[in-house]
Amino acid sequence: MNRPPTGGVTGPADSPSSGPAFTGPAAPYPAHRPAAGKPKRSRLAVSLTIAAALLLCGGGAAAYLALRDREDGAGAAEPAVAVDNFLSAVYQERDAQKAAGFVCAASRDQQKIAAKVAEVDRYASGHANPRFRWATPRVDNQTGDRATVSARVVMTTADEKIAEQALRFTVVRERGWWVCEVA
Repeated sequence: MNRPPTGGVTGPADSPSSGPAFTGPAAPYPAHRPAAGKPKRSRLAVSLTIAAALLLCGGGAAAYLALRDREDGAGAAEPAVAVDNFLSAVYQERDAQKAAGFVCAASRDQQKIAAKVAEVDRYASGHANPRFRWATPRVDNQTGDRATVSARVVMTTADEKIAEQALRFTVVRERGWWVCEVA
């Protein structure tokens, strides 16, 4: 019985043109070499882990910046001051952009504010030399970061007409006081 050698090399050993042929389970080199891709895979895994950690940290920082006090700049020092500044921008200066600077982020709709300022302007333009005034706004109720402020706006004209409007404001504190609602 002639059996082929197990684990040996078949063919001429000193022939440069033909490489060794391996047969059977006992090859001259280990059948299982360390995979060349393993070190690369572990580097890839470490790189992906670091990238994920950076992304999570960056995402957390972005979420913090997005969810923290969203006001641009500093609000007024007191609730009544916030209301007084807002009234001046709307009734005396009739400047919607300036008025928006006194409104909290949740209520800052530039188009609605501009529409309200335009409404005041149209009303005033229908009268001879209108002047708007008000006493210092009064804080009716203040609890924590929320206050209710009232003011009575009076318009007088050159021909001695007088119109009054009582307004009630909800003011919130987020890095200063901001007008959030007018009723």
